[in-house]
Amino acid sequence: MATEKLSIVKAINASLRTALESDPKVLVMGEDVGKLGGVFRVTDGLQKDFGEDRVIDTPLAESGIVGTAIGLALRGYRPVVEIQFDGFVFPAYDQIVTQLAKMHARALGKIKLPVVIRIPYGGAIGAVEHHSESPEALFAHVAGLKIVTPSNASDAYWMLQQAIECDDPVIFFEPKRRYHDRSEVDREAVPGPLHAARTVRAGKDLTLAAYGPMVKTCLEAAAAAAEEGKSLEVLDLRSVSPVDFDAIQASVERTRRLVVVHEAPVFFGSGAEIAARITERCFYHLEAPVLRVGGYHAPYPPSRLEDEYLPGLDRVLDAVDRALAY
Repeated sequence: MATEKLSIVKAINASLRTALESDPKVLVMGEDVGKLGGVFRVTDGLQKDFGEDRVIDTPLAESGIVGTAIGLALRGYRPVVEIQFDGFVFPAYDQIVTQLAKMHARALGKIKLPVVIRIPYGGAIGAVEHHSESPEALFAHVAGLKIVTPSNASDAYWMLQQAIECDDPVIFFEPKRRYHDRSEVDREAVPGPLHAARTVRAGKDLTLAAYGPMVKTCLEAAAAAAEEGKSLEVLDLRSVSPVDFDAIQASVERTRRLVVVHEAPVFFGSGAEIAARITERCFYHLEAPVLRVGGYHAPYPPSRLEDEYLPGLDRVLDAVDRALAY
């Protein structure tokens, strides 16, 4: 059966399985990805079926994991690296931004590095320090990296396939709070462009632009606003670098208002770039300033306080009310 209802975890597992079956040069690497199947069981059963040479348990050394993946890519492989949690990526930051992101330009286009780095990110799972961060803006600032994040199982399956097939390095952020959300996945579908945004709810009064875990929150906000007669359009950006500014512009030209939502801190977050670009592009269409909703400019708090830190329904609706009041 081509179409089935899967969780995001199962969809990523199926996508990795498809890639491993299709291309002998695809490798899966990371801490506990093999025998354990990953701490979230995303890679469950892959080592058993494809062997320890294809699904590789690595030492607890993120810099070494990414550095090894770079070497493997130089030798013609397509490594898919798992960073166990978002906050664990920083020991590998130097390898990612000074080697992985720069090699193509350094070699004047003669060298390609088809490396995918999978990173479970975001909060709302009641975890301890360094397990609930949203560092996507840190990587979006670096030229040479592509950054995508699915919000549903279908995108998780297809976007990971496209990331693995890409000859450029791709950071694939996985919204761990949504890992067990289920939706239909058509494995015989023809996927759209990897970096194209998608309208997931049409509306006429205001655009909510979000990605990853916040898409579901924005859909809930749009449903709540509809009960008060407000028509909100929800745009799933899907890609953080590059950003589909044309899709955002087209939506804003219809609705004339924009609220950008992400879990990461608002201060110097990806929403700031979107707000600036759309203000430039849509200045004569906007009827309110572009507003942003996100986390606070503070270290991620203990799990007991994360509900206060994370942007939720009320904060999104408050921004909607402020935008509509202009």
